[in-house]
Amino acid sequence: MADLRALFSSNDPVGDREAFTNRQAQWAAAATAIEEHLRHLAAPAFDVEDLEAPRNNVITFFGVGGIGKSTLLRKLEASLTETERRLQQWGAPAWAGEKILPIRIDLARSRAATGSVFENVVLTVRLALAAAVGRPLPSFDLALRRYWDAQHPGEPLEEYVRRTGLAGRFGQMLPQQMQAAVSEAIGALQLPGLVGSAAGQVATALVKALRERRDRVRALAGCARTAALLEADPDLEALSFYPHLLAWEISRLPAKKQVVPVILLDTLEDTEDRHRDTERLLQRLVWLMPNCLFVISGRNRLRWADEALQGQLDYTGPHAWPGLSPHTGLAAGAAGAGGARQHLIGNFSPQDCDTYLAQRLTHDDGRPLIGPEVRAVITQRSHGLPLHLDLATARFLEIRRTGRTPSPADFDHTFPALIARTLSDLSADERHVLRSASLLDAFDLDLATRAAGLTHQAAARRLAERPMVTEDPYAIWPYHLHGAIRTALRATDTHTEDGWTPADWHQAADRALDALGRQWQDAHTRAPGRTLLVACLRQGLRLARDHRLDDLAWLTDAAFAYTDDSVWEPLAPPTTPATGENPVDTPADALAEVLTAIARRQHEHRARTAERLTTVLDTGQLPAALTELALYYRAKADKDLGRTDEALTGMRHVADAGGRLAPRARRGMASLARIRGDFPTAFAAVPSLGWEGRHHRVLAHIHFPHGDIDRAAAAFEAARTEAEEHDAPGERAIAQTLLALVTAFADPVRADDELSLAHQLLDQLDQRATVLYARVAALVRDAGTDRDLTDRATVLRTEATTAGLPWIIPLLETALAFHHAVRDAHDDLAATLGRLREATANGDFAYYVNIAAAMGGMPQPTGTAIRWLDSEATVRARWRTLVLARQHHLQA
Repeated sequence: MADLRALFSSNDPVGDREAFTNRQAQWAAAATAIEEHLRHLAAPAFDVEDLEAPRNNVITFFGVGGIGKSTLLRKLEASLTETERRLQQWGAPAWAGEKILPIRIDLARSRAATGSVFENVVLTVRLALAAAVGRPLPSFDLALRRYWDAQHPGEPLEEYVRRTGLAGRFGQMLPQQMQAAVSEAIGALQLPGLVGSAAGQVATALVKALRERRDRVRALAGCARTAALLEADPDLEALSFYPHLLAWEISRLPAKKQVVPVILLDTLEDTEDRHRDTERLLQRLVWLMPNCLFVISGRNRLRWADEALQGQLDYTGPHAWPGLSPHTGLAAGAAGAGGARQHLIGNFSPQDCDTYLAQRLTHDDGRPLIGPEVRAVITQRSHGLPLHLDLATARFLEIRRTGRTPSPADFDHTFPALIARTLSDLSADERHVLRSASLLDAFDLDLATRAAGLTHQAAARRLAERPMVTEDPYAIWPYHLHGAIRTALRATDTHTEDGWTPADWHQAADRALDALGRQWQDAHTRAPGRTLLVACLRQGLRLARDHRLDDLAWLTDAAFAYTDDSVWEPLAPPTTPATGENPVDTPADALAEVLTAIARRQHEHRARTAERLTTVLDTGQLPAALTELALYYRAKADKDLGRTDEALTGMRHVADAGGRLAPRARRGMASLARIRGDFPTAFAAVPSLGWEGRHHRVLAHIHFPHGDIDRAAAAFEAARTEAEEHDAPGERAIAQTLLALVTAFADPVRADDELSLAHQLLDQLDQRATVLYARVAALVRDAGTDRDLTDRATVLRTEATTAGLPWIIPLLETALAFHHAVRDAHDDLAATLGRLREATANGDFAYYVNIAAAMGGMPQPTGTAIRWLDSEATVRARWRTLVLARQHHLQA
């Protein structure tokens, strides 16, 4: 089929064939439905006059406007009409020998035509049969002629079909066949005096003859309900029951004339009204013609199997329409969950988008007119929506007509026409909810309703049933708005009649942010606390940043809750805008950058973390509470980088402020005292730390350098238990890894078990430094063996340096010293001691030099000022004993 819009959009020779991309799954569904329908018709039990049997003669394709439903039905019609027009990749159908009669009816055009939609549908079906079978269908034709004479007095049927365009498709055979049916009835009645009489008089005589059970008349109109239908007033209600006669006539066609109608009803949504009047008539048509297969497309799932519609439609419920009933256990709004015969038409894949665009416009030699760079941008912006691809193609031709070659930047663009199509069949409340929901990455009914500022969920529920909304029933917020619609709505809403002003969008963003906060603070939520926290933070940060919301509200509390445990899920806020010298110019910008820097420190050099936090602090955009958060994590980065003085200054500032992070800052100060070798000061701080200051872990870090492995292990176990009690998986993983480290010096067998548990806990988290701890623990566990410890340590040393974690290198060299001491490798031990002195030259972790010397039984280093809790002799004896114990273990 020619693409006339493309053909008439340029003077240059461009390909004019209509592009169509695959849709093989939809063809397979339609072909399967036809095969099943043919088997059902051939079954001995099938009775066209059975009005009680469940119906499975309908299949639906539903999807958002512009997804390609009408194009699909046109392709189905063409493929069923002519074999050579079927796409090659669709394959040959399994119904060879059967005469399939496709009849496609655009309900939108039927609605625009003169007369009722249903009347035009019935006429179109009968016109198609007139052309296909070429003979009268007496009982139906007589009833239809009687209806026409009553409802259209003085207007010949021939004139009507010509004026409405119906005749152009199927010829003018129907009026002659209807007149032949009347004449046949007169002949069967043997009443020549009725020749030329109105169809009503003929029908009256026929009814009388049927009541008298005349055999010749029953052969003409043998359907059991013919008399009742001909007696009824010939109005629209009666017309809706006449298809029963049509189905009966089709069933008794001679073998050479037999056909199986496949009726394709497009754009069902254009018949919708509050009372479902037209839908009721169309449903009656489907029910009364069980020997016809109906393929229906529309924007919404067909709800005929919904018992809630009882009273609005004649035939409802899952028993009546088993193929339309949602699958058990799935929400009806879930993608594709409309039942076995309901199919959601999804987005094109990126590959399909590119193929479509490459085929849409071509040079004479078949080369794509749209280049690959432009196709890539269009594909990305379309989110797989075919309508967007068509609009972009039209834009390509418009730009080309100006004499300029279109560039990729020309298609970083949204289209008002896309929104007009989307909003056309939504109520005012649904449009309001749609705009509010477009602010959210995902939502549930409560969130969408609160964001819209409504007091009732009905509009949100109706919107969620639309195909523009997909559902994941297992997500925190199950509903997601189609990406292309969401983007276009927010970019081009001012072009719509009831479009929002910037102030409207700002107020909606405020409502959405507040609604997210309410959900996070709701103790009765279904989602685990931290999972919901991170999800709310992701959406809340984007909302506050995109809409420049000054009041961070609950985001401050959520930021502290996020940093309470060392899990560091990625928050993925929007990228920093590249405009201006100072892109962080709102509190929301500053908070997003602070949390991103804190989370990204697991993947960036600590110097980069400190630099990012300093930049944010210098903007002055952070409120006081959040300034404390940035100062604390900058101090932690300084500590990791070996900037002990700067770290101590930052920690002291946070501790003196007495805010939420004061206990953590006091822990940081205790850790810095321990790093400098001032163990009494560190030990004195422990009683005041509590859980928030991780007192058990601080105590264990003090016992460990003293070689008091039992106390250190006990303290780390206590820290792990306390973390479990507080549901802090990040802290639990840290305590477990450190427990594995200290036990590795004393008991490699137990350490193996502890390391296995540590890895199980770490696999679920993002803790780079703790993973390095675990690898050092593995080296200590393997000390004295031939397991490539030296090479493994070299790799680990490089990774720690690259990550900006120099503080772990003294511990790594101490682990190597333990290995060389166990093996009595004095030269290797001396070399390790040299590297250890160099790594601790600034005074940080200098006690590791003393420990390494003690391990090898070497003299105590001079010039060190370590303040031990125990005597230095006791400490040296403990570490030497651990070396001897490992030697004994390996010898045994």
